[in-house]
Amino acid sequence: MGLSNWQYDTIIRGYEEAQDRNRHLLEERIAYVYHHVKGYRELDADVASVSVAQGKKYLDGDENALDELKAILKDMSAAKNRLLTAHGLSPDYLDPLYDCPNCKDTGYADGVKCHCFKQLIITLLYEQSGIREMMRSENFSTLSYDYYQGEDLLRFQNAVSACKEFIENFRNDYQNLFFYGTVGTGKSFLSGCVAQALIENGESVIYFSAAGLFEALSHNLFTNKNKENLHDMYGDLYGCDLLIIDDLGTEMTNSFVATQLFSCLNERHMAKRSTIVSTNLSLAELQDRYSDRIFSRISSNYQLYKLTGPDIRMVKKRASSCHLTAQKARHKHDNT
Repeated sequence: MGLSNWQYDTIIRGYEEAQDRNRHLLEERIAYVYHHVKGYRELDADVASVSVAQGKKYLDGDENALDELKAILKDMSAAKNRLLTAHGLSPDYLDPLYDCPNCKDTGYADGVKCHCFKQLIITLLYEQSGIREMMRSENFSTLSYDYYQGEDLLRFQNAVSACKEFIENFRNDYQNLFFYGTVGTGKSFLSGCVAQALIENGESVIYFSAAGLFEALSHNLFTNKNKENLHDMYGDLYGCDLLIIDDLGTEMTNSFVATQLFSCLNERHMAKRSTIVSTNLSLAELQDRYSDRIFSRISSNYQLYKLTGPDIRMVKKRASSCHLTAQKARHKHDNT
């Protein structure tokens, strides 16, 4: 979908703020090194004076001056690195800092929009999808096997392994994932893990709950002033590197939903664009609720992973409630 001028300016301001923030941080690092690393400031000053001296020699006809300068600067750079490491700092401590090294926080690399710019556009346009909030709590750094036992644990471990393989081979191996099973067993969590990892790898990811996706499509299709956005939205849904449809089955299922779902799954399959779908429905319920061709698309083109076990959200809620009760009891005891 197209950006408004305000949205574009918002993204550009974000890049400018990143540049200012990183420039300020680098200045703080330089000041720290000059103050704490004896001899570093002098080496920096010598670089300028040596460059000027060799430049004059070159202008005076010394053809070896530039080669000599390269050798001198190489030795000085090595000396500076030794000083840094001797004080417990990495050799690249004073290198320029960027949130995105590919575009150096400009938004453009080799004259085209950087992957980070494309993801910012997606996140801004589909902010209602909640992908930022999801990735803050649902990522591999918070993954735990503690809530699973026996066969439930084995199923979850297999699904985690599949997600990591999916991420590792994403650019070279077209795959789709389908998570199904009981409520609260980690299906959305695993989708969030994959989303975060791929975005960090430079892929474009759109996340939607099924209800949110079909509501957005319906709103654009049946509201005259938004019809011009519908084509762009289809382009994003069909063309992003990864589409995640979460909680399939929670939407109001009708012929419109079935048609849109099939079109989305089919177009992405034809273009070899990966999709992740999660649902609380069983495979039998999925087949009953949607058309045979949708079920066929999923069963034929997706790796299916069933997750079972306790509702982790409820387990955490009860644990939090028990912890709060215990805290209150201790507080009451301490005050008596």
